[in-house]
Amino acid sequence: MTVHTPWRRLLGIGVALSAVVTLLALAFLWPSAASKTRDLPLAVAGPPAAVAQVGAALEERAPGAFDVVSAADRAGAVALVESRDVYGAIVLGGQPEILTATAGSAVVAQQLGALAPVLGEQLGAPVPVTDVVPLSAGDPRGAILGVVTLPLVIGGMIGGIGISLVVVGVWRRVAAVGVYAVGGGLAVAGVLQGAFGALQSAYLVNAAIIALALAAIASVIVGFVSVVGRPGIAIGPVLFLLVANPIASASAPWQMLPAPWGAIGQWMPPGAAAALLRDHSYFPAAGTAALWLALLGWVVVGLVLATVGHFKDTGAATRAAIEEAEDARVGSFS
Repeated sequence: MTVHTPWRRLLGIGVALSAVVTLLALAFLWPSAASKTRDLPLAVAGPPAAVAQVGAALEERAPGAFDVVSAADRAGAVALVESRDVYGAIVLGGQPEILTATAGSAVVAQQLGALAPVLGEQLGAPVPVTDVVPLSAGDPRGAILGVVTLPLVIGGMIGGIGISLVVVGVWRRVAAVGVYAVGGGLAVAGVLQGAFGALQSAYLVNAAIIALALAAIASVIVGFVSVVGRPGIAIGPVLFLLVANPIASASAPWQMLPAPWGAIGQWMPPGAAAALLRDHSYFPAAGTAALWLALLGWVVVGLVLATVGHFKDTGAATRAAIEEAEDARVGSFS
C-alpha cells in the first residue's frame, strides 16, 4: 500500500518553500532597489572659495549625493583618489579637470564623467576627464570584481558544510578548514589573476585574502556545528548568503546602501574580502588594516566556537562524534 504525504503537510511545505524563495528574492534584490548615490566622498581641489561654491552647486544639483573633501591642488586630489579616501575629484584653477577611478567604482566614474559637460558650460571651456586608476584589461568593466563575493561565499559554505558532514572530531574539522582554505585560496587566486586577469599585484597576497575569506566562513559554520550539532549547518546560508553577501557592496560603493548596512557589510567576510582584493590590486596606498582584522576576527570567532563545542561536556559535536564513531564500528562488524 502506497503511503502518500498528507495534504495538510503538503500545503505547509509549499507555504514554507514560498517563504524561502521570497526571502531569497528580498535579500538579493533589496540592495539594488535601495542603492542610490549618497554621501560619496569627492575631492575638490582649488581655492577655498571656489571649493565652497562647487560644493554648493553639487548639493543643489544632487542633494546629499556627495561629501566634498577639500584638496590643495591636483596632486593632493590624486593622492586622495589613490588612497581611496575619495572616489574622484574635481580640479579647479587654470586647467579644470575631473579625475575618476573606474577601479574604485565604474558607477561613480560614470556619474562624475557626466559632470564634465555641465562644468565646462559653466567655465566656458571643455573639461577633460582623466581616469587616474583604470581597471585592468582582463576585467575592463569590473564585472568579475563585482561578483567575486558569490563564489567566495558559496565556496566557504561548501567547505564548512562538507567538512562538518564528513570529518569527525572538532580539531580535525578545524585542521581540514585550514587545509581547504589554503588550497582554495591558491587555486581561486590563480583563476582570477592568472586565467582572467581580474586581479593585480602580488599573487600570494591575493591568495591569502581569498584563503582568509574561505576560512572565515567555513570556520564559523564548523564552530556552530561543534556547539549545536548538525542544525548549525543552516546558520551558514542564513548569515553569509542571505545577510552578508547582499550587503558586501562588491559592485558599488558601500555608501550607496542605507545606513548602517553598507558599513556593516564591510566588516563581514564577503565585503571585507571584496574590498581587500580591490585595494590590493589597484589602490596600494589605501589603508586596509581594518579589512584584514575583519577577516581574521571571523576566523577567531569560528575557532572560539569550535573550542567551546570541544570543551562543552554536553556539546552536540561531542555526542555526534561518538555516535558517528559507534556507527562506523558497528558497520564494520555487520
